[in-house]
Amino acid sequence: MSRIAYVDGQFLTHDFAVTHIEDRATQFGDGVYEVLAVVKGKLIDIELHFDRLDRSLRELEMAMSLSRAALKLILQEVVRLNRVIEGLCYLQVSRGSAPRNHSFPNKPSYSLIVTARRSEPASGKIGVEGVRVITTPDQRWQRRDIKSVSLLPNVLAKQKATEVGAFEAWLIHNDGIVTEGSRSNAWIVDNAGTVITHHESIDILSGVTRNRVLQVARSDGAKVIERAFTASEAKEAREAFLTSTSSFVVPVTQIDDTVIGDGHPGPVTKRLRRLYLRTIS
Repeated sequence: MSRIAYVDGQFLTHDFAVTHIEDRATQFGDGVYEVLAVVKGKLIDIELHFDRLDRSLRELEMAMSLSRAALKLILQEVVRLNRVIEGLCYLQVSRGSAPRNHSFPNKPSYSLIVTARRSEPASGKIGVEGVRVITTPDQRWQRRDIKSVSLLPNVLAKQKATEVGAFEAWLIHNDGIVTEGSRSNAWIVDNAGTVITHHESIDILSGVTRNRVLQVARSDGAKVIERAFTASEAKEAREAFLTSTSSFVVPVTQIDDTVIGDGHPGPVTKRLRRLYLRTIS
């Protein structure tokens, strides 16, 4: 079956789903996006994703011509047309097409793209066994809190991880602080059992799954602190894990050449993973 996409008012097969050659997302990275998990055919945390989309649009002085209700219907229809039971739904909003000029067009024609694809359940093997991450310098722009389509530094970091057989790259400031992963948020559990993740700021993208896990952890009575931590602190931690829409909660058992804890997913991580999966099931 051909995959179906939504492009500016039309549902089209991928072979015919195209955007303008001068779309500003292509030429300037002038656009934002969201990725939503699909579990049992249901879009997970759709309102939280819409909240973040609205914020990204405001920060870039962009607008949406569709209501949330209309956008939700489009996403649901793309998921349905592609028969996605377990997978991901991607939406992108750009400032549209205009003659190439760094300045915003006077009357932007905003463009909306939605796609969906099947994938293996994110609650699978890596969530049980854990993964290795590497550390690499954070070379991104200063507004990481905006979910911009300008992802080249993230792509290069992820590629470094892939080339050495690691699952993810954790990005490091010059002062040694771990900001986040190339496509995930980073967490540790210290020797006192405290769950720690970087506080919200322009240094990180505040993940929807991150925020759900914070809620789950606090509701479960865990001590949680939102603060920066260093790569050295992470390597000395009792446990480490990452969160993302595409992977949910994944134990980190090795950072660079350092084994975390006993090299197996820790009890705090495993419990938070179970509790999170329960909230979305």
